[in-house]
Amino acid sequence: MSGHGPATPMTAHKSNPLSGVAHVPGDKSISHRALILGALAVGETRITGLLEGQDVLDTAKAMRAFGAEVTQHGPGDWSVHGVGVGGFAEPAQVIDCGNSGTGVRLIMGAMATTPIAATFTGDASLNKRPMGRVTDPLALFGAKAYGRSGGRLPLTLIGAAEPVPVRYNLPMPSAQVKSAVLLAGLNAPGETVVIETEATRDHTERMLRGFGAKIRVEDSPEGRLITLTGQPELSAQRVAVPRDPSSAAFPVCAALMVQGSEILVPGVSQNPTRNGVFLTLQEMGADLVLENPREEGGEPVADLRVRFSALQGIEVPPERAASMIDEYPILSALAATAQGKTVMRGIKELRVKESDRIDAMARGLEACGVRIEETEDSLTVYGMEVVPGGATVQTHLDHRIAMSFLCLGMATQAPITVDDASPIITSFPIFKALMTGLGAQISG
Repeated sequence: MSGHGPATPMTAHKSNPLSGVAHVPGDKSISHRALILGALAVGETRITGLLEGQDVLDTAKAMRAFGAEVTQHGPGDWSVHGVGVGGFAEPAQVIDCGNSGTGVRLIMGAMATTPIAATFTGDASLNKRPMGRVTDPLALFGAKAYGRSGGRLPLTLIGAAEPVPVRYNLPMPSAQVKSAVLLAGLNAPGETVVIETEATRDHTERMLRGFGAKIRVEDSPEGRLITLTGQPELSAQRVAVPRDPSSAAFPVCAALMVQGSEILVPGVSQNPTRNGVFLTLQEMGADLVLENPREEGGEPVADLRVRFSALQGIEVPPERAASMIDEYPILSALAATAQGKTVMRGIKELRVKESDRIDAMARGLEACGVRIEETEDSLTVYGMEVVPGGATVQTHLDHRIAMSFLCLGMATQAPITVDDASPIITSFPIFKALMTGLGAQISG
């Protein structure tokens, strides 16, 4: 997937009320981690509900390249025969991670303390993204990275022959960086400690504990201390992947925008490090009810019932950013239809995602007739009673930008076209089928 084929434009038209049940795919973050930890465990790990988007399929392919046996048995049903901590073999070919920043950064961490070399590449979008934020802490273990200027892909990583444990203060709220350091710590002797001043998604900590690693999390004056004891034997597990809250945000927000809509989105993760967008929607006045709360695969989940609502713009608490960082694109699209202004601060991390998401959303909203204000670290959207639309929006090979504007187009006066919808396959391959099944009018 490192090459990118012809652009696939797609257009969303003003929609009739959305109704029905939206079965969104499995959680992408958990799917990546299940494959990687399954590959580092001893025995057969069985995974159900795995997201089969291109990002996760690329991680599955990478685990095979490092020596694990990865098999698909049916839709969402996979097994991984692991090689054990420190058991990765040197891959014979370049590891192509496609569009996935999560995949490449976590895989780098998992191999960084094994004395092998691997070369990583990706598509045009991934090859622009900064990898120094991961390779710098991995160097503390003894790994060496050789990439393009700015630490960009293609990049060769040489794992440490004699790794040492690390104590690392996260300089930014990034679950990818935290997870890469923890995965590297698995094959280092002693205790590896990660300190975060702002809590980020904790799937790695939960799953490491589930696979048998000794890991403790505690609050301290320095921040949240995560301490991992190195060189455990991880035991194969059964992993049930909950449905992805980042994917659920699209049909949820579409239903809130389109008059008369009512939908049910079952089995969505409500992990407290991931549910910021749902709290924000409720604060804006959304008729959003969590039904049947329960636990699946060690993660809290619930069914989301959502009805069209007249929303009010708010100031989103900046400290909530880490728990909803991937949802700001769809939130800013939704904010265009709310009354008053919605202010989103503390979001500079969006500038180093698949695209500069602050810029991409700002330019797209302006093209649709929406007034915005932006700074390096914020985006303010001024809501309108009727959003004109009628634009072709540049997605910059970013799946979330594409889906956000297609959802907005369901509620605008004139249709919205995205210049290329093909990247949607990376995270939400059934997006068009799911939305049209609810009644949306999407062509292309």
